Amino acid sequence: MAQITVRKLDDDVLETLKARAKANQRSTEAEIRDLLEKSAREPKLEQRSLLSLAGSAPSNRSVEEIVADIRALRDEWEDRR
Repeated sequence: MAQITVRKLDDDVLETLKARAKANQRSTEAEIRDLLEKSAREPKLEQRSLLSLAGSAPSNRSVEEIVADIRALRDEWEDRR
């Protein structure tokens, strides 16, 4: 398995991580590993927004209209990069 080293971490961040680890009854290393694994598996912000848009779309909209909205949002995100 891979290993990483994190440098220049604020002391208060480390203390928060230690407190979370203690509350979850695990080591600080296990807590950080869990946070990293969850973060890596989370959908990107753009994906969550698209899923939210799809879930909130009125049922009377056509597939073509929904696809057009998704494409427009994708274009907006591309323009921001």
